[in-house]
Amino acid sequence: MTMDPGHPDAHPPAEIARKVESLGVAKARTDTVTLLVLAVLAGAFISLGALLFTVIVTDSTLGFGVTRLLGGVGFCLGLVLVVVAGAELFTGNNLIAMAWASRLIGIREVARNWLLVYAGNVAGCIGTVLLVLLGDLASLSVGAVGDTAVRIAAAKAELSLVGAFARGVLCNALVCLAVWLAMGGRSVTDRILAVLFPITAFVAIGLEHSIANWFFLPYGLALDEHGLVSSGGAVRNLLAVTAGNVVGGTLLVAGVYWLAYLRSSRAART
Repeated sequence: MTMDPGHPDAHPPAEIARKVESLGVAKARTDTVTLLVLAVLAGAFISLGALLFTVIVTDSTLGFGVTRLLGGVGFCLGLVLVVVAGAELFTGNNLIAMAWASRLIGIREVARNWLLVYAGNVAGCIGTVLLVLLGDLASLSVGAVGDTAVRIAAAKAELSLVGAFARGVLCNALVCLAVWLAMGGRSVTDRILAVLFPITAFVAIGLEHSIANWFFLPYGLALDEHGLVSSGGAVRNLLAVTAGNVVGGTLLVAGVYWLAYLRSSRAART
């Protein structure tokens, strides 16, 4: 895909807001089979990014910051595939709230989309976990990759309810901003660069993504032979992070930009 020479710049924020609003209507009304297929793909894509992160940070001697930075770049694979190849990701779909706020769709349509996409994402993650286990990828680097996966899962399961929620809020603010920036791009290159910085940042900082955690936690639990990963802590993490992701995406991104650019259009319709 090449850039339109007549329009070399990114779409301006007000135009992005209108694009996100209209796309939210389309997503909310997508048929069930299409939605589920694309959601399963998104779960698999995010899982592949999570697996690449795990491999990159294993046995790194580059220091904490540089290692996390490189791992974050690797994790970007997941959202690049979602945005460019096409898939339905629960966290990014929190932006559908803009169409709801403009009264273009109802709360039942929003709930249907989120529930179906979340279920499909989870199925894609679990399916990827099974394939990774069958492929024995944990044995890479003489088993060090498996050890890293268990440590990652254990650290996530140890997070407090409040800590996991807060990290989830911050995470999805960055994820939805990445999607927002990608919507402003006019080429594949634009969209990849739009994803790169926000996603690398959330991973390097140590924030929490609910769908990625549906790979990290089940994979770590499956490999854990010494009881290092708490199953109760894993459930707590998934619940708190999912709630935090919804707040971060709907209020901090969709809500703020709706107030900035779309509230007047709703007033005009009413």
